[in-house]
Amino acid sequence: MRSPELVLKVVGVCRTTNFLTQLHSLTIRTYDTHLAAKITDLYFELLPAQTARKLFDEIPHPNIYTCNRILQRFCGKNRYEEVLSLFSSMFSFEKVDHFTLLFALKACSALKATKFGKIIHGLGKKYGKIHSNMFLGSGLIDMYSRCGDMDDAFRAFEEYSKPDIVLWTTLVTGYEKNFKPDEALAVFTGMVMAHCISPDPITLVTVVSACTQLLNLKAGKSVHAHVFRMGNESSLSLSNALLNLYAKSGSMFYAGNWFRVMEEKDVISWSCMISCCAHNDATDRATSLFDEMIYKGIEPNVACVISALQACEACCNLDKGREIHKLALQKGFGLDILVSTTLIDMYMGCCSPQEAIVLFDRMPSKDPVSWFALLCGCVQNGMANKSMQIFCDMMANDIQPDATVMIKLLGACSDLGVLQLTSCLHSYVIRGGFISNSFIGSSVIDCYAKCGCLEEAINVFESLTDKDVVIWSSMFAGYGIHGQARESIKLFHRMVTDTMVCPNKVTFLSILAACSHAGFVEEGIEFFNMMLNEYDLMPESKHYAIIVDLLGRIGELDKAMCLINQMQSRVGAHVWGALLGACRIHQNAEIGEIAARNLLQLDPDHAGYYILLSNVYAVDGKWDDAAELRGPIKERELKKITGQSVVRL
Repeated sequence: MRSPELVLKVVGVCRTTNFLTQLHSLTIRTYDTHLAAKITDLYFELLPAQTARKLFDEIPHPNIYTCNRILQRFCGKNRYEEVLSLFSSMFSFEKVDHFTLLFALKACSALKATKFGKIIHGLGKKYGKIHSNMFLGSGLIDMYSRCGDMDDAFRAFEEYSKPDIVLWTTLVTGYEKNFKPDEALAVFTGMVMAHCISPDPITLVTVVSACTQLLNLKAGKSVHAHVFRMGNESSLSLSNALLNLYAKSGSMFYAGNWFRVMEEKDVISWSCMISCCAHNDATDRATSLFDEMIYKGIEPNVACVISALQACEACCNLDKGREIHKLALQKGFGLDILVSTTLIDMYMGCCSPQEAIVLFDRMPSKDPVSWFALLCGCVQNGMANKSMQIFCDMMANDIQPDATVMIKLLGACSDLGVLQLTSCLHSYVIRGGFISNSFIGSSVIDCYAKCGCLEEAINVFESLTDKDVVIWSSMFAGYGIHGQARESIKLFHRMVTDTMVCPNKVTFLSILAACSHAGFVEEGIEFFNMMLNEYDLMPESKHYAIIVDLLGRIGELDKAMCLINQMQSRVGAHVWGALLGACRIHQNAEIGEIAARNLLQLDPDHAGYYILLSNVYAVDGKWDDAAELRGPIKERELKKITGQSVVRL
């Protein structure tokens, strides 16, 4: 008894390839298309896709249903080349339905096969299968969008006289995914205002994402108001999109308020809010939210852990960072390379480089970002020798540093003051094609100057064809380091007369520093006035510190004090320190005391400030006052930071 019903029952329990082969033979003999479709499903369950396709080709006269089943199965296994191959070899196109076209369009989307997609579009129009089906239209728009062709996506959209919400949403999503948020908002506005179509939560999520790309808080709040009127606030994905908008826009107030009133929160909600706090100087709030999330039994994801660690780094909370590190290991995130790299950043930022190095050495796999984090962290912590060692290890592991890392590395080389090492890095910079980067070029000049090789610094400067203000400023500073202020001034006049380069604040800082090193008081004051009057640049604390130092050298302490009182920016320690040093030289205890009191307010644990004021009193004969200042140094066990030479003998 071989009735179709019995055979279909047998197919339902068939789970061996041997039995499947027998059923395959039966299908060929009976020409039963329904049985063929069932067996096609079994092919993909029990056999490799390539074998399944071969057996399918042996089925005589498969109907459209059977063909669509195999197309669907190929799509499910991401075998998109097979989908297009089968589609191309299919029988008379008049029998192809909209499902066939949808599977083919999905394959074109995945393969970015725009030309093939246009052929399908043309065939669909020719046989009248496009305009009658909105889902097929959505597939077409999605295919063009995923291929990055929004012009053709819009033209496909315009072929529909009355597009429904699915078509509108697909077009809006296409613009948003292709980083064209302005166009996405324009289409959304046309949909709601001109065509009176009410958006669904999916559309609104996409529109909010477009507002987030633009960081357009005003437009986002308008969309939120529309969400409120439509009663869609219960959608968790939409609520999270709105929270992400407020967070990325830097609006802690709106993000916090919305987070509090959200009816439902998942790990994405918590992660978004923690990240918002971590990146908006609310680090304590970020860590407390993380603790609250754990307390409520919500399992953290990688993004949550990373945001919490970034908050610990920002506020130098090493103990909390260690606690989160332990939690990450318990939750199985210890092998995640993003978490490990963030941990390296955290330990380096919390001044615990040894823990970062140990963690890095234990990482089973390392990517360039983790290498860069370790190297930059060592530079940040003043470990120049270790930075160079890491650079050598990177080269041994064929990890090529990017421009940012090279700038950090050259900075470490400047700290070491080793000429041979500078020459090696310079060669690498040339071979790697980095020398055209103005920041790297200026770093190389700075390296040579600080290694005592001014001549080589000049050679590098003259060899650079495209000199911007960064390059010029580094050369001014190089001359200044070597006490050649006259050459620095000559080079400045060459820049302003022979080039179109306009000096900036850093330029004037370099020139003023050169004047200070050489004792060029009048020239320094002249450049300070030029900065203000000719270039309309507002001096910062470091500029004022140099001028106060220059005025102090000639004993103009009252003028220096008057200049400080006229400062519009915050008076930093550099300024008060320069004034206090001048007061010691010129024995002015009155102004020196004012400077010292302000310094101690800025940094009460700096032993050098106490000692400097004590010396001012001593020179002025106020021995009791001098002795009184030595008391806090002993009581608080403060130590003066000693200098260190970088000269290699």
